[in-house]
Amino acid sequence: MRDVRPLDRLASIKLKLGVAIVAAVAVSSLVSTAGFRLGVPLLLRPVIAAGIALAMIQVLARGMTSPLREMASAAKAMARGDHSRRVTATSRDEVGELARAFNAMAADLGEVDRQRRDLVANVSHELRTPIGALQAVLENLVDGVEQATPETLRTMLKQIERLGRLVSQLLDLSRLESGAVPLHVERFALRDLLDDVAEEAALADPESVLDVAVVPRDLAVEADRERIHQVVANLVENAVRHSPSGAPVRLRAELAPRGVEIVVADDGPGIAPEAATRVFERFYRSDEARSADAGGAGLGLAIVRWIVELHGGSIRTEPVSPDRPSAPGCRMVVTLPGGST
Repeated sequence: MRDVRPLDRLASIKLKLGVAIVAAVAVSSLVSTAGFRLGVPLLLRPVIAAGIALAMIQVLARGMTSPLREMASAAKAMARGDHSRRVTATSRDEVGELARAFNAMAADLGEVDRQRRDLVANVSHELRTPIGALQAVLENLVDGVEQATPETLRTMLKQIERLGRLVSQLLDLSRLESGAVPLHVERFALRDLLDDVAEEAALADPESVLDVAVVPRDLAVEADRERIHQVVANLVENAVRHSPSGAPVRLRAELAPRGVEIVVADDGPGIAPEAATRVFERFYRSDEARSADAGGAGLGLAIVRWIVELHGGSIRTEPVSPDRPSAPGCRMVVTLPGGST
């Protein structure tokens, strides 16, 4: 049960101060009148009235200022790293609004601090694996246990490339989150972009099969071509990685009521319903999630989400068969505003 303070129902601090002053004057008058009738000495009456008025003002003022004292104490705790403290916000006046804003700020800071700790832990983990592998191989080469064969050098190169990808993704995500990435908006045909992505995927994995369709064929959109290419390429790479061998990855673009929809669908294991929104978090991993793979760091979909949202669009996951949500397969649907032919 909340501790409701005196005057909490009043919606203005000015009104509360006015009520306190009027109450003090009324108490003084009543005490003076009562003292006169009871024969209290004239010099003693104002002393008694002032004492009672001050006691009443103290009770009322304590209720008005206690959120400020709580905020000062909570701010000191936050400076020490404790973001769990909250302020009682029962009043309807400006102090109550400040208390509620303080609680919201404390919750946001707590979430940011949690994300910071998770980021440090995840980055440390992702860096430790390739660095450890490189160190082991180099120690073997230095000790003469292993020879510098082409296969050994290729293994080292793969680990270095993995480190490079991780650092590049971290820098990219940092710039996107800070809004430091300007968008170079231009009008371009989606068919050309999707064909380019399909060709790149075929070069990277000759066994991949991509089915591209754009309706209408001359569908165009105004956006940053390079960034949208990055979005589609990332989604296609994930879909190819999770699709069964020989199964096609379907890449579609079409006009929709809210703009242009770009859909990447595959017949892989799919994404569990409880992970459908979390797959876009940094470093999120799940056996069924799109980011869970031996070569990825779980940053790709976070970057995709930021790019799409910078364009004023949205991204969501859908099952391939709406009537059978647990069936294999997944659809990544990107919605961008605008679109024309």
